[in-house]
Amino acid sequence: MKSENGKASGKGKGKDQMKRESCKVTFRTDEDRLIALISGEVDHHNARKIRAEIDGKMMSTRPAELTLDLSLVSFMDSSGLGLILGRFSKASDLGIPFSVSNPTGPTQKILDLAGMDRIVRITRDKVRDKREEKAV
Repeated sequence: MKSENGKASGKGKGKDQMKRESCKVTFRTDEDRLIALISGEVDHHNARKIRAEIDGKMMSTRPAELTLDLSLVSFMDSSGLGLILGRFSKASDLGIPFSVSNPTGPTQKILDLAGMDRIVRITRDKVRDKREEKAV
């Protein structure tokens, strides 16, 4: 649905459009390490936006290390795997060590099925592990 200025309004958003808006990335640094905290659903609708944001930040800051924190990812399809592999490749080309941290249970299953641990370093935050043990 379009508003008076010709732009799409928020009314009548379909399920697919809602998914596209449900993924975001925030950045923080830990010394020289850039941490990209991805949250929400990583699918083909929003992977391109997330990829562009991470690449832009990586190119502008040139960190000593790049980590994708997946602790808030609720869903990931093959586009998410592509997102990870592409950032790994770009970081490697720039000589930047790369890792993935704290994948959620469902995300870890996707990473395992893809054999991602043979390609990319996957770490788990000890604090997060203790929280999960208490929740079980």
